Amino acid sequence: MEARNHTAVSEFLLLGLTEDPALQPLIFSLFLSMYLVTILGNLLIILAISSDSHLHTPMYFFLSNLSLTDICLSNIAVPKMLVNIQTQTQRITYTGCLSQVCFFLVFTGLENCQLAMMAYDRYVAICHPLRYTIIMNPCLCILLVLLSLLISVVHALLHTLMVLRLSFCTDLEVPHFFCELAQVIKLACSDALINNLLVYFVAGLFAGVPLAGIIFSYINIVSSVLRMPSSEGKHKAFSTCGSHLSVVSLFYGTGFGVYISSAVTDSSRKTAVASVMYSVVTQMLNPFIYSLRNRDMKGALRKLFGKIASPL
Repeated sequence: MEARNHTAVSEFLLLGLTEDPALQPLIFSLFLSMYLVTILGNLLIILAISSDSHLHTPMYFFLSNLSLTDICLSNIAVPKMLVNIQTQTQRITYTGCLSQVCFFLVFTGLENCQLAMMAYDRYVAICHPLRYTIIMNPCLCILLVLLSLLISVVHALLHTLMVLRLSFCTDLEVPHFFCELAQVIKLACSDALINNLLVYFVAGLFAGVPLAGIIFSYINIVSSVLRMPSSEGKHKAFSTCGSHLSVVSLFYGTGFGVYISSAVTDSSRKTAVASVMYSVVTQMLNPFIYSLRNRDMKGALRKLFGKIASPL
């Protein structure tokens, strides 16, 4: 193959989910609907929390940050995909492709950390209720978010800078609907061993540590709840964790599902279809999970709708 240095590469081709022209209108409508639902649902969560003083607690502070992260994640890949379908082109610039790689890593990493922070918040609330307001003070909450953002940015920049050292071939077709790190590395003509080792090592570390923190938190939560004398107290404690557990299961379940599908199949297209779950669907479902399973969020949303409807 004729190799070209990365400085000579001007664009990549995003092949999308299918090459069948007859399916493109259906895919466009489906992804546009999911995108709009994601933006609207997460925006309502943020507005409901900010407008209700009763929800100005660490738990809902982290939830509003999670919704903001989901909005950012949904804006990384879907708009470009919709534009490409509408204009019937598959092109994305080299800079645009690396930007997608970088920002996707930033916000998936941030969501990963935020789920761990929310688990820690529930651990403190249930296992150390008398010290909750002292431990989970506003300064600590803000510090945790900023620290998570810093770690996520460093993680993303590390991978992006390592991609910059690669040389690419004339075959620049990405069998995906956005520039995913693993797919971009596969296109390199130069030796990508260091990149691949870094992906596995950092992914294991970056996903493993927060997941271990979540598991540790819930082991202690379950232990504390089982020691509670009243069944009403147990039910209330578990109900506050139900939404978070659902989101954690969805996030890590879809992520591991994509990893397993890429390991058992050689078809990059099938992996791309599977990745829709963790890159699009998860962000769309999170607002429904938190609003349908949480009485306080339902009340805040009703108040918000009442304020919106009252001037009319």
